[in-house]
Amino acid sequence: MTTDLWIYADALVVGLIALVYCADRFVIGAASIARNLGVPSLIIGLTIVGFGTSAPEILVASVAAWHGNTGLAVGNAIGSNIANIGLILGCTALLAPVAVHSRTLKREIPMLLAACLTAFGLSYDGELSRLEGGLLLAALIAFLGWLGWIARRAPATAPVALEVESEIPAPLPTGQAWFWFGFGLFGLVLSSRLLVWSASGIAHSFGISDLIIGLTIVALGTSLPELAASLASVLKQEDDLAIGNIVGSNMFNILAVFAMPGLIHPGRLEAVVIRRDFPWMLGFTVALLILGNGWRRSPQIGRLGGLVLLAGFCTYQFLLYRSLHS
Repeated sequence: MTTDLWIYADALVVGLIALVYCADRFVIGAASIARNLGVPSLIIGLTIVGFGTSAPEILVASVAAWHGNTGLAVGNAIGSNIANIGLILGCTALLAPVAVHSRTLKREIPMLLAACLTAFGLSYDGELSRLEGGLLLAALIAFLGWLGWIARRAPATAPVALEVESEIPAPLPTGQAWFWFGFGLFGLVLSSRLLVWSASGIAHSFGISDLIIGLTIVALGTSLPELAASLASVLKQEDDLAIGNIVGSNMFNILAVFAMPGLIHPGRLEAVVIRRDFPWMLGFTVALLILGNGWRRSPQIGRLGGLVLLAGFCTYQFLLYRSLHS
């Protein structure tokens, strides 16, 4: 490896670690501020915490789009969705079967598929405009409004409410909360810029596209918060929260992260995104819909389902590897 490549690789690792840490600080600060303002716990868990785990993807996509690296931004959004279901949920189900109890969650999964199909339809012509990016962002706002409405109607003793309550960070004094909120946000911006710079440098050093880097290294790195949250949830037997973290993150990815290139740097998408990457993302989402709803009275994603998801993820990564040598 050349000296420049070592610098890019070290910067990538530092950027990923800083990104995950700052996202955690951001969530702690934002959740504490909301609690101190009297916002219900379920709303905090379904919105602020959900946004926090997707903050790395959103910031990376925004910075990448700002610098004209739309391939990196698009790859990050789609690759993260594929990694969340194929790799993270697959590994989680292999560790322990994941049951789906919440009615709200069973409604969210079809909504996630609808959001993915909408994004696919808007970008099918090979372009992503500011109008299309704005429509996706408006859909996210509507989704968050629906979640808030559901949260206000849900009893405090509902299983999903109790699971979400247990995951919200302990409240901090207002001054500390604002400090960590500002620190986390500032750190997210800086670490996102470092990550985009290093990822682009690695891509150019090896002569591969920003899209591939976004679909692989960046997508896997920015999905680390979801991996940690899902594994922790299933070990505590909070199955709905384990899947809810992934569904919520994927919804943010497709409606916010994917919208960023259109809003900030509208233009053409690489044709391979439409014919290869979007179909794989849709396939994983359909698999989640089938496994998460099923036809049984108590649907669950068992070890066999986890193995299928993980095998699908490995197959997709192999196809990406082959595309580098074709």
